[in-house]
Amino acid sequence: MSEPIKVKGNPITPAGYATLRARYDVLLGTERPKVVDIVSWAAGNGDRSENGDYIYGRKRLREIDRELSHLSRRMKAARVVNPADQPDTTRVFFGATVTIADEDNVHRTVTIVGDDEADAGKSLIGWGSPLARALRGSSVGDLRSVHLPAGDKEWEVMSIAYG
Repeated sequence: MSEPIKVKGNPITPAGYATLRARYDVLLGTERPKVVDIVSWAAGNGDRSENGDYIYGRKRLREIDRELSHLSRRMKAARVVNPADQPDTTRVFFGATVTIADEDNVHRTVTIVGDDEADAGKSLIGWGSPLARALRGSSVGDLRSVHLPAGDKEWEVMSIAYG
């Protein structure tokens, strides 16, 4: 059996990285130039203190620049890990899609992804979340306890898959 892929730093799936990159490209290549054009047009209209296009355009530019800075830092810190390259598919590691059942036999399927791409509504949980930390390294049939705000909850690993 091969050694599992070591996940260090800020792991992210290839799809998650592509999503960050696409958002960065849209902001930098499309949205920012449009707002710059509006602001420069509004600046040429005279009194800037009462010019809504100018005031709100500058505000939007600051928001865009802040988001670009954030996305840039996240992409620099990201380490792309492809779940399909995981040699040990019998245990839960980064990128695993895991079906778990609680004490009441309620099943839940989650995929462990990078923290930057986590989305509870789509059952994507971040690598650093309490549930993901509890599931790391587990195999089918293992019981894992997770400390939640409402109290401890125990889950049994029902199946593991890598997409």
